[in-house]
Amino acid sequence: MTRNRFLRLAAAALLLSPLCAQRLGRSQIQEIEKAVSEEMAKQKIPGMSVAAGTNFKLLWSAGFGLADLENSVPARAQTVYRLGSISKPITAVAAMQLAESGKLDLDAPIQKYVPSFPEKPWPITARHLLSHLSGIRHYGSQAEVNSTRRYTDLTEPLKIFAADPLLFEPGAKYSYTTYGYCLLGAAVEEASGMKFVDYIRQRIFEPAGMHTARHDSVHDLIPHRARGYRKTPAGTIENCALADTSNKIPGGGMVSTPEDLAKFANAIMKGQLVKPDTRDQMYTRQQNRDGTPIPYGLGWQIQEFEGRKWVSHGGAQQGISTLLVMLPAEGFSVALMANLERVVLQPLALRIAEIVLR
Repeated sequence: MTRNRFLRLAAAALLLSPLCAQRLGRSQIQEIEKAVSEEMAKQKIPGMSVAAGTNFKLLWSAGFGLADLENSVPARAQTVYRLGSISKPITAVAAMQLAESGKLDLDAPIQKYVPSFPEKPWPITARHLLSHLSGIRHYGSQAEVNSTRRYTDLTEPLKIFAADPLLFEPGAKYSYTTYGYCLLGAAVEEASGMKFVDYIRQRIFEPAGMHTARHDSVHDLIPHRARGYRKTPAGTIENCALADTSNKIPGGGMVSTPEDLAKFANAIMKGQLVKPDTRDQMYTRQQNRDGTPIPYGLGWQIQEFEGRKWVSHGGAQQGISTLLVMLPAEGFSVALMANLERVVLQPLALRIAEIVLR
């Protein structure tokens, strides 16, 4: 793809949802559109969808560029993308709901809920899994990352890593792991007495008003699904590698629109999905056993920018880059979803926050 053609495509097909004009000033919308378009041109992003809100309400959403380059399908506010690791905070909310109801003990050995998972030299708990303190490894090879095997339940994929030794004693240090969240999802399924995908649909997506969010499936027909792309070493755009995410639904196997992600963020901030005390626990940085804070709470990445607490999670997967950011004190949220791998989204999220909150 030539640079001029890319620029034309990135500028084309800007489609705003009905939420837009009535909720943000026109000058703000124009500034956001300009910031998004410039970032897309800079990083050669084929398509992107964005949603933003404040005061715990969705204010604006839009699609830019193309969701499908081969068929010239515009990206819209309603375009569906893989979430990647933004699946993790959804699983975390499910776990914390069950903890509130007394169905999941965060500090019990995980074998209480997943007896097929082999015992290790030290106990692993749901709290360890929520905060990436479990010692369970992350991906071990590119073949695992690009798995195309189809799984039909949550326990079979645990065999990928179940027999492997822990990297360290649980609680000793922080080490990010998608597989830890796969184990947590299996515990959610057992503790709830429901299939994991049914639980998150009934207890999270429906209460939050999320109409497009669901588990990913390469076989199902998912309306408005974006095609995914990657850059070659030469900088040109090509189709991404094939991948079936059924091996990691709780840790990286869901899809959504940015509008639904913003609704998810708003429902959490308003205390609709978990109690305010539980929400605040999730927003609190956890610690290693020696008292050293880690950059992660219970399901969320926690940072400080300019005196504000930023609660966020990103996703990186075949064909997508995603980011969901919340500023709880302001009730602000922004969700960015691009159909290109290895896109840096944090600066754009900061810019949109600046425009909306000024």
